Amino acid sequence: MTGVYIALSYFDLIIVSTLLLLAGMISIWQRLGVERALGIAALRTVIQLVLIGYVLKILFAMTSPLWTAIAAVIMVALAGREATARQQTRLNGGWSYAIATSSLMMGATLVTAVALVAVIRPEPWFDPRFALPLLGMMLGNTLNGVAVGMERLISTIKREKIAIEARLLLGHSRVDAMRDYVRESSRAGLMHIINAMSAAGIISLPGMMTGQILAGVSPTEAVKYQIMIMFLLAGATAIGVLLATTLTARRLSDERERLRLDRMN
Repeated sequence: MTGVYIALSYFDLIIVSTLLLLAGMISIWQRLGVERALGIAALRTVIQLVLIGYVLKILFAMTSPLWTAIAAVIMVALAGREATARQQTRLNGGWSYAIATSSLMMGATLVTAVALVAVIRPEPWFDPRFALPLLGMMLGNTLNGVAVGMERLISTIKREKIAIEARLLLGHSRVDAMRDYVRESSRAGLMHIINAMSAAGIISLPGMMTGQILAGVSPTEAVKYQIMIMFLLAGATAIGVLLATTLTARRLSDERERLRLDRMN
């Protein structure tokens, strides 16, 4: 199939930016109070994407395992920060960040490594042209699940303090006392990817598939890649969310089977 890639001009970007202005006007009109947040987010988007464009261009030219690993570590560290940045209630002492980051690292990097080594198999396997975009997709989706799961669990445990302590007094272990809340929070964290998979192809055409089609790839080939990505995202999100909720519940209790709400702010 002949490629149909169409380059975008800066004027094209100015045209679509009017939609952002419309969103800001709606916020002002309806007194939603998010126009400032929209503006800051838009500015961050432009700056971050422009910078990463230049960085990726350099990394792609180098194809160095060291620099690919350094870039991956930075991405994971920043993803961990974003996962906890807007949580109203967090664990004290940086534990929220530590749990979110370790969960993202286990989920996203493990799944990315499996995909690179066993499925895509680029030469070399650490080629940043494949590794970093794939890791970015895994982190972006797993981040949402981890953030929702941790936020839901912390707020639920805080709300259900009396019920949990009653079960502990009756002789239940801390795992049993919080199992239902961990399960509920994990389900909430996974709902995003479940909805995305359920809607893919019928209600929406996912981003990667759309990008490949616009670039001239056969729709049937783009579909195969998108199915692979969706399954990878589901695996990464499941690992990340389950690890994050389990570690959070463990942090909010101790070896003496006590609830430790003093460990959250």
